[in-house]
Amino acid sequence: MKHVAVFAAGLLFALGLGISGMTLPQKVIGFLDFAGDAWDPSLALVMVSSAGVYLLLHRRVLRRPTPLFDTQFHVPDRTDIDAPLVFGSALFGIGWGMVGFCPGPALTALVSGQTQVWSFFVAMIAGMYAEGTLNVSNRIVTGRGEAVDG
Repeated sequence: MKHVAVFAAGLLFALGLGISGMTLPQKVIGFLDFAGDAWDPSLALVMVSSAGVYLLLHRRVLRRPTPLFDTQFHVPDRTDIDAPLVFGSALFGIGWGMVGFCPGPALTALVSGQTQVWSFFVAMIAGMYAEGTLNVSNRIVTGRGEAVDG
C-alpha cells in the first residue's frame, strides 16, 4: 500500500506541474523576468498555493502519533545556515534562472521527449553524482582539497 500511495502522490504532483505549465521553461523564465514587459506571475500563485497547503496541514499531520505508512516521522532537525547550504542554494537558483528547470518539473517533462529536457536531466544526474561522490560544495566553500564533513 505504501508504494501505491507514493505513486499516487507523485502522479498528482506531476499532473499539477503539467496542468499549471510549470514544466515549461518559458513559464519560469517569464516569472523571473519581473522587470520585463512579459512578466508572468503565475509561478507566484503556484508557490503561494503550495505554501498555503503546507501551512494549513503541516502541524495537523505532525499531531498524528505516526505517519500512515511508516513507524515515525522523519523531520529534519538541522536549523543552521552554513556555507554549503548558501552555496548550493545560490547554484540551484542560478541554474534554475538560466534554463528554467528544477528537478521535479524536469523529471515530469521527460515524457515530452525534448532534447533540452533530456540534456538538463543528464546534467542534473551527473551533478548529483559528482556532489555525492566528490563532496564538491564543501571543497569549493572551504577551499580545502579534501572532503569535509558538513
